[in-house]
Amino acid sequence: MDTINYDEFKRLDIRIGRVSSAERVEGTDKLMKLELELGDEKRVLVAGIADVYRCEDVQGKYIPVLLNLEPRKIRGIESRGMILAADENGVPVLLHTDKAVSPGSIIR
Repeated sequence: MDTINYDEFKRLDIRIGRVSSAERVEGTDKLMKLELELGDEKRVLVAGIADVYRCEDVQGKYIPVLLNLEPRKIRGIESRGMILAADENGVPVLLHTDKAVSPGSIIR
C-alpha cells in the first residue's frame, strides 16, 4: 500500500453531512441521489448504494463526505462530493456517527 504524508492528508476536506433527502436515480439499480446539509451549505451527490439501502433508511443519517473532490456528472446529475463507506466483499456499508453532530463538522 502506498503511503501519503500528513500534508497530503490535510488537503482532504472530509466533513459530516446530514442526509436531508434521498431518491433513487431513475433507470439505475445502484445509484441514489443524496441531498446533504453541510452547515451553511447544501450539496447534491450521487452514491452507488441504492442496491443495498432504501432511501428512507438513509435520510437523516450523519455521514462522512469528501467535499473537495472534483465535481462529476453522473446520469445528468452533478455530483459534488463522495460519501465514505466501508467495502465488505464488494458491498458498501455506510459509516455514520453514533450521535448527532453539527452538519459541516470537520473530520480529522
